[in-house]
Amino acid sequence: MTDLGLEGELDEGLVLDVAREAAHNVLRPAAPLTTYVLGYAAALAGGRPEDVERIAARIVELAAGWESREGRPEAG
Repeated sequence: MTDLGLEGELDEGLVLDVAREAAHNVLRPAAPLTTYVLGYAAALAGGRPEDVERIAARIVELAAGWESREGRPEAG
C-alpha cells in the first residue's frame, strides 16, 4: 500500500473472504464490486480496522442470505 502513497495495513484475507462470499452466493462478477464497496464504506465510516471488520461481516451476512432473499440470478 505504501507504493500507492497509503499508510496502514490491509487484511487481505478478510477482503478475499468477502470476495469469495459475493462470488459464490450472489454472482461471480459481484466479487470485485463488493470489495470496492467494502473499501468505500469502510473509508466513509472512518477506515479503522474495526470499521472494515464490521462492514465486511455485514456484507458476508447479506451475501449468505442472497439466494433466500432474491433467488439465485441466472449467470450469463
